[in-house]
Amino acid sequence: ARYGIAWGALGAAEDCLAVARQYTLDRKQFGRPLAANQLIQKKLADALTEIHLGLQGCLQVGRLKDLHQAPVEITSIIKRNSCGKALEIARLARDMLGGNGISDEFSVARHLVNLEVVNTYEGTHDVHALILGRAITGIAAFAN
Repeated sequence: ARYGIAWGALGAAEDCLAVARQYTLDRKQFGRPLAANQLIQKKLADALTEIHLGLQGCLQVGRLKDLHQAPVEITSIIKRNSCGKALEIARLARDMLGGNGISDEFSVARHLVNLEVVNTYEGTHDVHALILGRAITGIAAFAN
């Protein structure tokens, strides 16, 4: 399930990016699109970068799974990363939409709420950090 969650979270991030991109192209302020502002372009570029890095990670894990060479911890890495980055991207998109970022007219708020939940089930960000910590140190910090 964690493997699929990693892909799904990135799909939500992709939609948030698409909505934010279109909104900032369409929304005019002071006679020009919001997308003409450097800060907006930086946020869009950061979101695109994180999505593509996450997708490459998920793809590589899938290839390792096909070869039966994927250690359990690698799935924790992509679940933790994809959910965390997707949540950040949804927050960025909400910010770029201003007051409309919480409107049900756009999908961003729905994704934001869903990603808060997704970030929790099948192991929170911190639980996956403990799994990775055990893999790194050989010591299980979450067991007596």
